[in-house]
Amino acid sequence: MFIQTESTPNPATLKFLPGQTVLPAGTADFPSPENADASPLATRIFAVDGVNGVFFGNDFVTVTKSDAAEWDHIKPAILGAIMEHFQSGLPVMKEGGTAQSGHSEHTGEDGEIVNQIKELLDTRVRPAVAQDGGDITFHGFDRGIVYLHMQGACAGCPSSTITLKMGIENLLRHYIPEVTEVRPIGV
Repeated sequence: MFIQTESTPNPATLKFLPGQTVLPAGTADFPSPENADASPLATRIFAVDGVNGVFFGNDFVTVTKSDAAEWDHIKPAILGAIMEHFQSGLPVMKEGGTAQSGHSEHTGEDGEIVNQIKELLDTRVRPAVAQDGGDITFHGFDRGIVYLHMQGACAGCPSSTITLKMGIENLLRHYIPEVTEVRPIGV
């Protein structure tokens, strides 16, 4: 098994590509070891000293390190943990552990606007941020403001504010005049 790595715009995050499907659908975000119970793979990666976050996409694993950790020291252990997991035959997610679809539900008078926002996020934004090892999920629309949650490499990335304001906000405002602002939320 050969696992490739790619840098991301976030210097604290590396993207690992195991060359096979990680999650068949959706994403899974583990911002701390306490959240990793649903995944044997995430648990194994968190066992590496210096790992602060784990995120799964379709064909990648994104790992965020602590400020004190150095990639040169922890990268080999992370590669080993990923390789051992896939060779073990264990599932990535435990039975009953679910991946996130990427959006919270929203109904009501703004339903059509929300559907347009979700469509643009799915077709234009999420594929681009997945390339960088992250994801963006929709969390709400209220009085012109779109609330999004950034995950994986996007969470805590120095350029995430620019991505939100200059990229996503401009895109949504261009196609949906009712959108006036985009704001990040923490979960």
